[in-house]
Amino acid sequence: MPRAQRGIEMPDNEMKAGTSLEDAGGRVITRTHEPGAHSETEIAVMDFEADPVQHEHGLDWREIIRIGFVAIAAGAFWFVGVRLSLPLVVAGVVAALVGGYPIFHEAIENILERRMTMELSMAIAVLAALAIREVFTALVITLFVLVAEVLEGLTVGRGRRAIRHLIDLLPSTALLNDRGVWRSVGVQQVLVGDVVLIKPGGRIPADGSVVGGHSFVDQATITGESMPVEKNPGKEVFAGTINQSGALEVRVERLGRDTTFGKIIQAVEQAEQSRAPIQRIADRLAGYLVYFAFGAAILTFLVTHNIRSTISVIIVAGACGIAAGTPLAILGAIGRAAQQGAIIKGGLYLEKLADVDTILLDKTGTLTFGTPELLDVYPAPGISAALLLKIAAIAESRSEHPVAKAIMQKAAQLGIKYEEPSEFEYTPGKGISARCEGEEIVLGNESFLAERGVAFPRMNGNILGSEVYVARQGKFLGALVVADLLRPEAKEAVQSLKSMGLRTVLLTGDAKAVAEDVGKKLGVDEVASELLPEEKLQYVKRLAEASHTVAMVGDGVNDAPALAQATVGVAMGSGTDVAQESADVVLIRNDLSKLVETLRIARRCRRTIMQNFVGTLVVDTIGVGMAAFGMLNPLLAAFIHVSSELVFILNSARLVPSATLAKALGGRSPLAMGPPVSATKTA
Repeated sequence: MPRAQRGIEMPDNEMKAGTSLEDAGGRVITRTHEPGAHSETEIAVMDFEADPVQHEHGLDWREIIRIGFVAIAAGAFWFVGVRLSLPLVVAGVVAALVGGYPIFHEAIENILERRMTMELSMAIAVLAALAIREVFTALVITLFVLVAEVLEGLTVGRGRRAIRHLIDLLPSTALLNDRGVWRSVGVQQVLVGDVVLIKPGGRIPADGSVVGGHSFVDQATITGESMPVEKNPGKEVFAGTINQSGALEVRVERLGRDTTFGKIIQAVEQAEQSRAPIQRIADRLAGYLVYFAFGAAILTFLVTHNIRSTISVIIVAGACGIAAGTPLAILGAIGRAAQQGAIIKGGLYLEKLADVDTILLDKTGTLTFGTPELLDVYPAPGISAALLLKIAAIAESRSEHPVAKAIMQKAAQLGIKYEEPSEFEYTPGKGISARCEGEEIVLGNESFLAERGVAFPRMNGNILGSEVYVARQGKFLGALVVADLLRPEAKEAVQSLKSMGLRTVLLTGDAKAVAEDVGKKLGVDEVASELLPEEKLQYVKRLAEASHTVAMVGDGVNDAPALAQATVGVAMGSGTDVAQESADVVLIRNDLSKLVETLRIARRCRRTIMQNFVGTLVVDTIGVGMAAFGMLNPLLAAFIHVSSELVFILNSARLVPSATLAKALGGRSPLAMGPPVSATKTA
């Protein structure tokens, strides 16, 4: 019904990324200090009860009284029977008008606004029943409509409250380390770089890294993980999650809307403030069905001259199930995806996800960890592996390249000591030349060493990874093989995507041999390697021109153009800010399995909405036909209208993640739970 429906309508405009969280359940106020100072952010919860139209329709005592009044009046007229005197008819009309005031009020508003709604059709049906002295019928129809409004409002309100309760997961105070003394302050006073203490059972107020203590954290509200995750110094924690067994000292890195939690709230609010194309279709269809009902009623009266059949035709047709159920399904799906660890930035992208037929996967940081490791050492004859690593470490000691870090880490693990070079020069994309104790060291790819006249044997073609060649004083010392390791969930995720009928493509700038090896291990359908960022962009454009619906998954700056060009851009949570801003979906845990879950949620949402569409059309078509032929009286028509409407709304409500949120909101006591008996899962 429109009263409850209005409780979930949103303005027809998209909320721009990065704006404050306003109007739909909370807002973020950001204060920026002078250059060099920290930023201060606070999340404020608005008064949701201030605007009953914008927010959910809750249970009101006046509605209970009104329903009781109409029910008593209907019972009285049922007891009296069909023979009614004029005073009784007048009393019945008054009872119907007083009890049905909300219905008639909405109908008048709709007339003034020139909108055709189901409230208007119900009002006409009640008035028509009263006009032919069907007082009992008019009262029962009014009773059905009032009860349906209350039940629908409670259902829709429960769904919206479950999503909005996310905001309540943030604590209002924090224990701040102020010059060695812990003191309680408002969360809005905490700055980036501060250290806060989270006691057992407390909620974490901001994103940050652990600098002291050991505990297990329940982060189901952010990542969807069912088991608590062990946290010790160096591990990341998220705002809104629950510390369980031990105290943790956390250095604050992100506050307010910059936190993962804040982005989840922003995504949900964007869903409330924007309309997906399918929601606009639902609104239009609801209007068309009302016109259909009136047209069928007029035709019925012209053919049969039966006013009861005409009234039944008007009553039985209804579209509130799709008008209210569609935005509820979209909001519930976005909330469920957030609980599973994926932030969808609006209903538009949720709908597009359901239509995706091709998945483009970047390799580094998406399918792999993005942190190369030294896999093999191939010293030249007469050269020890230790010497080769030492010379390589000397050359790489001043480099910030990921390959350099892998070499330095291996040298440190083996306890190999090395000197600092006196000279250092890095040639991007090729290699390093350094000088130590008067000797020149050259380290890089084949062409780099060849340019300096170093002769070396070709590596075995079966070697997979990036080869780093090392020479000293023009003499070849050997080669190191560095490779990025696959994420453990990547293969299963790719196979799940393929089982959903999706075409998977590995899109990478890495060497052909490495890319094909990764593609073979994962089982992707196609491999495109040695691509520059603009070539990735062109690849996405070609697929779009071929009428493919493309989702691009990446994490780096070089992926940003392709992410923006794709139908849906998906960024890994550990990716760069540029990639996350360019993307339409962000995977919080860098876990590709969350992409699979998000796609399933999107498809389930579309399937639910289509079930409501088809169900409404079938019920209305059959119901109107039966009513027109006199097979439905007004009472039975009202029952079919109300029951089918509630079925479709409840169908949409199944998407709301109430179980997860209930657990997060106190379904269990974190204080009563210790660490798991065997907790090997880490962040």
